[in-house]
Amino acid sequence: MDNLESIPPHFRNQLSHHQQPSPAPEDGGNPTKYLESLPIIDLENLNNDKNEVEEACQNWGLFRLVNHGIPSSLLRQLHEQTKQVFSLSYESKQASCDGSHVNYFCGSTALTPSGTTIPNERHNTNFFEGFGIPSDQLFKFHPQIPILESFRVLLVEYEKHMSRIATTLFEGMIKNLELEMEESKYKLEDKTGLFRVYRYLHCSDPDGGLGLAVHTDSSVLTILNQEDEVSGLEVLRDHQWLTVKPISNTLIVNIGDLMQAISDDKYKSALHRVKVDKHKDRVSTAYFIYSGEGVTIKSSNYIPFTANQFLAQVEQDIKTIGHKIGLSRFKRNEDN
Repeated sequence: MDNLESIPPHFRNQLSHHQQPSPAPEDGGNPTKYLESLPIIDLENLNNDKNEVEEACQNWGLFRLVNHGIPSSLLRQLHEQTKQVFSLSYESKQASCDGSHVNYFCGSTALTPSGTTIPNERHNTNFFEGFGIPSDQLFKFHPQIPILESFRVLLVEYEKHMSRIATTLFEGMIKNLELEMEESKYKLEDKTGLFRVYRYLHCSDPDGGLGLAVHTDSSVLTILNQEDEVSGLEVLRDHQWLTVKPISNTLIVNIGDLMQAISDDKYKSALHRVKVDKHKDRVSTAYFIYSGEGVTIKSSNYIPFTANQFLAQVEQDIKTIGHKIGLSRFKRNEDN
């Protein structure tokens, strides 16, 4: 395998040798089936696309965003720099985050909101590594490695676009839901933004492991910038896993658990996973945004809770039972 030093040590034996074919998974192990009909939302025409947005949020939980206003040159640079960052040695990547609020992690989806791996021996190991970078740390994180510093500078510019897009989409959704836009009731805060930058390692037997296990996002919205050449993101649709085809200069937007609660279950948090590729590594940059600090989410289906309370419960569940429970923890009983 190329650049073995860049791979976390506990993956090297598993990924550097040809693996024997594994038994067919429950979904049948069929060849990749692309999701051709994924809803497309035009950010420049958002006010006129109300029906399309509602259809995407209610029936899909994700959509492809076009005309988002991010220069293609910035997206291209981000992809190239991401690959260079992950080509660094494992030790360099791990040491680069020492003494900062930026985190390097690998093999576990059990992460705190800041990106730190939650200690738990029962979670599944997945074939990926990544960095967790809170938006409010971008100006405080100054790595000594030139490649990482160049990448940080790009993220500073990219974050401006993510904040703009997330706010525009969220305000449009709140308007469509006919909820009152009271600043104290519904708002996003830039400081809650979190980047998770991933490399999914290729594997000779892609059915032998996942990049990311099946999950929903805990955010209000997630905005994904995935590599153009290598697919991997899959969404569950009509009881079948379908691959979201990567298309240049587009973004994928996921509805998160918090947005589902805000909408009183009118919008659906997308159930998705990531499969590894047989021949190539895959990189992606995901931006997660949460409701503002102190904002209480109130709806008829859930007891009132804040984003911090929700994330704390997710973290506690992962620590104690090994996996996320999510919104079910906050469902109202008949007695509530």
